[in-house]
Amino acid sequence: MLLQLSAAELGQLVVARPGSSQLPLTEQLISEHSRIKGGTPGSHDVASWNNSIPVVVKALLDCGLDAVEVQVEVGLPHTNSAVDLVLCGRHPGTGADSYLAVELKQVRHATVDPRCPIAVDLGFGEGKNKLHPVRQVQRYCEYMMRYLPHLRESADPLMGVALLHNARDADVEALFELPESDHGFLYTLDDLGRFRRALTSRFTAASGKGAALALEQARRDPLLKVTDVARQRSVRGGGLTLLDEQYVAVDRITRHLEKTARFTGFDVGLFYEPSTAHAPASDPGVKRVYILRGGPGSGKSAVALELQRALGLKGREAVLASGSHAYTETLRDIMLGTARPGQVADKRRAANKLYRYFNSFSETPPDSIDVLICDEAHRMRRSSTYRWTPKELRDDNRPQATEVIRAAKVPIFLLDDHQSIRPDEVGTARYLKELAEESGCLVEVTDLEGTFRAGGSKRYQRWVQQLLGLDASDPVTWRPDGRMTLTVADSPEQMERFIRERGRAGATARITAGFCWPWSNPAGEHLVDDVRIGDWHMPWNVKPEHSVPDAPKSDLWSTDSRGIGQIGCVYTAQTFEYDWNGVIIGRDLLFRDGKFRIERSASCDPAFRGPVDDSIVDRCIRNAYHVLLTRGVVGTVVYAVDPETQNELRRLITGTIGMQHFDGAQPQLTAEGSQLPPAYSRRPG
Repeated sequence: MLLQLSAAELGQLVVARPGSSQLPLTEQLISEHSRIKGGTPGSHDVASWNNSIPVVVKALLDCGLDAVEVQVEVGLPHTNSAVDLVLCGRHPGTGADSYLAVELKQVRHATVDPRCPIAVDLGFGEGKNKLHPVRQVQRYCEYMMRYLPHLRESADPLMGVALLHNARDADVEALFELPESDHGFLYTLDDLGRFRRALTSRFTAASGKGAALALEQARRDPLLKVTDVARQRSVRGGGLTLLDEQYVAVDRITRHLEKTARFTGFDVGLFYEPSTAHAPASDPGVKRVYILRGGPGSGKSAVALELQRALGLKGREAVLASGSHAYTETLRDIMLGTARPGQVADKRRAANKLYRYFNSFSETPPDSIDVLICDEAHRMRRSSTYRWTPKELRDDNRPQATEVIRAAKVPIFLLDDHQSIRPDEVGTARYLKELAEESGCLVEVTDLEGTFRAGGSKRYQRWVQQLLGLDASDPVTWRPDGRMTLTVADSPEQMERFIRERGRAGATARITAGFCWPWSNPAGEHLVDDVRIGDWHMPWNVKPEHSVPDAPKSDLWSTDSRGIGQIGCVYTAQTFEYDWNGVIIGRDLLFRDGKFRIERSASCDPAFRGPVDDSIVDRCIRNAYHVLLTRGVVGTVVYAVDPETQNELRRLITGTIGMQHFDGAQPQLTAEGSQLPPAYSRRPG
């Protein structure tokens, strides 16, 4: 949140000063934005603060609601999305805390995409559709209700509105076709009287400070992990709430299935009225391929699982494929866990049919799968040929992606351009788009720009890319944003103790490392402590083809609580997330001359043996650390084996781990340490 003041206090800040193009309120918000988020706010934000907020303030004052509290740019839990305004006060009927979420739009004209009723052109000339403003505020309200238990303590605590204060009804007429609800009403310049009546229906003249404080200090429910989403069996109350680009992408795909129902066999009706589900299907023409691209934590897997589950609830099967053994086997295991006695074999067959691998479609008849959702598509290989492929089926020249596209009527790819970690992984949006177009398909690429991991910190995501040289900018000092905790451990022992303490406190916590140590087979029933740094040592997670007592299978390392006792590699960590993320940077990534460089000889990854070009190894190692550093939901702790690299991390990261006392309890390690690392507390000599 950038700012909170009462309507009366804001009224003094929305009076223009002679000779100034910006209101005092706007100048204050620009300053707060720079202090809290860093950088300069966008021109749309500045214009909204200068032109839109005064409309709401004036309406509150006209209604005598001077004491209502106004919160500006209120961040949604666990994500980088924010509600423009949240008004806080007392409900006139119940006296309970009452809230109004307001999305401000300066548009004067708007049209709806005929292909999708929630995708709209707001007339900014960007060539991009946006989520319908009513649906946007509805989703924001739903998200707040899901993750803020305070809003579930009373009936009807939250209302949402989209305010298009520059637009006339006639110029945005198409927007009114979307059904309104308590979480989403639409008001224009012609409806300011109705908007004022909405304000008086939600608030009394009493102070809203108590309600504002209750909302600000409210407990946040934890973010559902990917595996939590997979365990849900119902769209209602289940899964992640889709926001913005996520919601538009899923709706576009389901509507395409509806329109081609007689060709695909689908009759979905997921995000529209059931009465329209039997409309005549239009000719699908050429095959349509969807590519959804997003960074770590952008909700790609949530979209994949939500789409598959929603279709399943309609009695339709959508196959979800991946190149990740850990991900696919975890999903199969979750489904198998729902089997009743006597149904295990049938459930296993169903799980193996629904959750498959990219290399399993080489013999699949064309268009025999209605919907094929390819999650982790950055792991798409050049071909499906591998060492166990029978000689008669080997075809090194046929792209794996071509087999997938051919097998499905509607292929869907979800990927991150910076997460391919093996030399033969080629799945980028550009590669898949070109391959699909060569096959005569129409291709739609959607960017998922939200962030649901790392506390919703877009700053952290960009900082990691800058650190690893995946961004055009040089590494910069981490500037805490209150969303993501980032600290440096003084030693691997300290990291292990910190991570284990987080686990005992009820958080999910894991340690991962770069592939700079050998990975041994178990010694009988015990794992070998391969990862050794000085006197400290821990084992890798169990190899995929092995099992030992008291340690989870490699596929379940990130989701089984026993995984905290082993170090995960990139192949077991990719796709998954946990609250606290410990990352050991090996000697394959060294900081020299102001940037990271790759030391290929330090890697023990067998994928880099043989004639693999150095540039490919460079890409894979950087992408591997990009994966490892972006698994944390709450915080990340890093440690580098190389002393020079460790010192650079200390220079760039202000956070440290330290011993703290809490209310007379036993001292414990926390991420709020402030002391100098013990090894440097005395001068040499």
